[in-house]
Amino acid sequence: MILPARPFVLIRHGQTDANRDGIIAGRTEAQLTEAGRAAARALASWGWPEPLALFSSPQHRARETAALAFPSRRAAPIEGFRERDWGRFEGQPVAEAPPRHQTPEGGEGWSDMIARVERALATAIETAGAALPVIVAHSGVIRAARVVTGGRDDGPSPANTTPLLFAPTGSGWLESQLEKEQQWTA
Repeated sequence: MILPARPFVLIRHGQTDANRDGIIAGRTEAQLTEAGRAAARALASWGWPEPLALFSSPQHRARETAALAFPSRRAAPIEGFRERDWGRFEGQPVAEAPPRHQTPEGGEGWSDMIARVERALATAIETAGAALPVIVAHSGVIRAARVVTGGRDDGPSPANTTPLLFAPTGSGWLESQLEKEQQWTA
């Protein structure tokens, strides 16, 4: 599958109790903390471009973040933006997670997740039409999107509630962190 060469924004959900406590949440329904809710609400004051098409993971933490960050919009959930299933490691300390490229017992393989996220990104970009696709999802989804756009999946986890712009260039894709006073150009 070839990803449509159109810019899109990915935002990791607000801080959850699992993030705060260093626990693997994956498919588990972790809850936003008050700090996570406040950071999501702060995104509502950003100067977002129009038109904008909002999508999210179907998981509660991503849907709640999208609702707080974009209170006048309804996010369309896309199943493919769900976080990785960590199998028997769900609920365990992050320090006990197996290497990313290893399939966790009872969980989802990394290459399967990358393929799933690629399909979901293509769906969001195509559904958005002329609008900028903005997707609220998870750390694993952002790492998979990096691979899909030619980047690396290692390094620290993407920060909560930090918008990342993925933009096609003549030679691939460029990922950049957005700022509140971002100047949008056509």
